[in-house]
Amino acid sequence: MLRKVLTENGWVKGLPAADPRITSFKGIPFAAPPVGKNRWRAPQPCPNWDGELEAFQFGPISVQNTPGLGTDIYCKEWHVDPEIPMNEDCLYLNVWTNAKKADEKLPVLIWFFGGGFQWGYPPEMEFDGERFARRGVVVVSVNYRLNVFGFLAHPELTKESPDAPTNFGLLDQQAGIRWVKKNIAAFGGDPNNITLAGQSAGGGSVMSQITSPSNEGMFQKAIVLSGVIRNPYGPGGILPSTLEEAEANGKGFIDFTGAGSIEEARKMDPYELLAKYDEYVKDHPRFFPMVDRRFTVEDPFLCVARNKQLNVQILSGNTKDEFPNLIPAKTPEELAQKAKEIFGADAEKFLALPESQVRFGNFGYAPVSGIEASVKEMFLQSAAHGNKANNYYYRFDADIPGEDNPGTFHSVDLWFFFETLAKCWRPFQGRHYDLARQICNYMTNFIKSGDPNGLDNDGKQMPIWKPYTADNRVEMTFRTDGLVTGDRKEDSEFISMMMKELGKNV
Repeated sequence: MLRKVLTENGWVKGLPAADPRITSFKGIPFAAPPVGKNRWRAPQPCPNWDGELEAFQFGPISVQNTPGLGTDIYCKEWHVDPEIPMNEDCLYLNVWTNAKKADEKLPVLIWFFGGGFQWGYPPEMEFDGERFARRGVVVVSVNYRLNVFGFLAHPELTKESPDAPTNFGLLDQQAGIRWVKKNIAAFGGDPNNITLAGQSAGGGSVMSQITSPSNEGMFQKAIVLSGVIRNPYGPGGILPSTLEEAEANGKGFIDFTGAGSIEEARKMDPYELLAKYDEYVKDHPRFFPMVDRRFTVEDPFLCVARNKQLNVQILSGNTKDEFPNLIPAKTPEELAQKAKEIFGADAEKFLALPESQVRFGNFGYAPVSGIEASVKEMFLQSAAHGNKANNYYYRFDADIPGEDNPGTFHSVDLWFFFETLAKCWRPFQGRHYDLARQICNYMTNFIKSGDPNGLDNDGKQMPIWKPYTADNRVEMTFRTDGLVTGDRKEDSEFISMMMKELGKNV
């Protein structure tokens, strides 16, 4: 087993994972600590170390609100440890490998966590790379800066570093990718067979990475879980701001802190800065990735839809119940009026569809998965603009047990993606474990070859998953009562109308 590995910065020593055939390396630094003068600066080179670095524990998580103190579903699901180490010095990554020697050239998965670019961390219990490693994949999870530390923009920062004025969290991810490219062969990985993957904000991060020209040649495939978020009914979803808009918001924040300059703000205690940020965002927008015209040259969704991304294959999709978009109307008459505003000449066609008359509580009508419509339209538009890659769409529709009756809530598929159901409090049964095994198999196949199809553990062919194209609108539906492939006929016309609306802006 590869228990000791020489990286470009020094030796690292790992430990046997729960499965002793796997070695885990945790807390490997990949950049200099982003503190002091390095706060709000692109990641700087990692210093070398002497001797063996004992990579036995995860590095500190990024500065954020303390996990595990809330009452939301995620605090029960996996943000359970308020004592988890947290520090502004947070640029560390983790590796799982089953390689016995360095020349095995195993495929590589790089994972970016989600959390709205405000929260989240690699040590979340569901992100255990061991199950992928058992299938012959080298897994790397990368930490990155969040919230005010990762995405502040300010005129002084732009003047100070015009080539990297903001989007520091995305630049951290890129530094992690470059570390993998340089070092992963020593862990038995193939630097020429790399897949990026992430969920929610992590999926949005993957979208940003695959559309940045500065990443040319760094990876070959991408898995975007619940990370393509647009609203077919109009404004909404994840729409990146311009640098100028972000600078104005950042200037307002620095003024709010009482600091007279970026230099003074860099001297502030990080937790004092976070507290100020929590106050500020009660009345102002949070800090997110933006189009800075350096790293992010264009809205990533539009970039992919226009086939201007890097040369990668994409596998993407959503859970059935997450983030429904709807028309906010209280009466059928108001619905009809708003339908005319949205669909114009197609309003009557829309109103004739049964799905348009469905009420969503007291919030409105016609709930639809904007993520589903966004992914499908993005694939079709990209192909129409000349993209020849095989891209795959999935829909997660499993029954999720628990007294909260949660449905397929946003992020629940992570237990299945990583096949880590045994760590969850929910009373999962055999059918859930079967589905998790199949999902992890499909993902592994895609990571290895760009084709998710292959054999299940019993040697039988899993249901064929075909690419999503204009002529063959095939999706894979992950269900606990059996996998379903094909065109979901019952609502294809409704979804098609949503897709058409999204396509008008491409």
